[in-house]
Amino acid sequence: MCHHESKFCAFILFLGRVCISLLFIIMGIQKIMTYGDTLSAMTAAGIPNSKLLIILAILFELGGGVLVLLGLLTRLGAIMLIVFVILTTHFFHSFWIFQDAEKVRGNMMHFFKNLTIIGGLIYVLVHGGGRLSFDSCFKRKETN
Repeated sequence: MCHHESKFCAFILFLGRVCISLLFIIMGIQKIMTYGDTLSAMTAAGIPNSKLLIILAILFELGGGVLVLLGLLTRLGAIMLIVFVILTTHFFHSFWIFQDAEKVRGNMMHFFKNLTIIGGLIYVLVHGGGRLSFDSCFKRKETN
């Protein structure tokens, strides 16, 4: 249905990048604005070196989100976000450790939602930024 060179496909790939990156950009900004609460949540979850890791989380989430949104170093941005989601899922949504059915259900939902996000990011990793991206602009300049 979609040729990577078609305008329609380029727009759809751009739209996908926008959709997947907005979550990370908004949540990265929120972490900055609620730094103390986020740090407390990480400490309460038993995450070691929380002060360092919250800064890395913000850099990976916000930085990776902006890279994917702009299509600038898109694959690097996707890798940053995949790493962030894997670690977040491990530390905050390990549903199998809970006894309470409500906590199991809620964390299971987040676990599989995050797995779905990782799947979308793998597509971004494989296909790159597409035609409507800074990566594509720089690639065209290099070939001219």
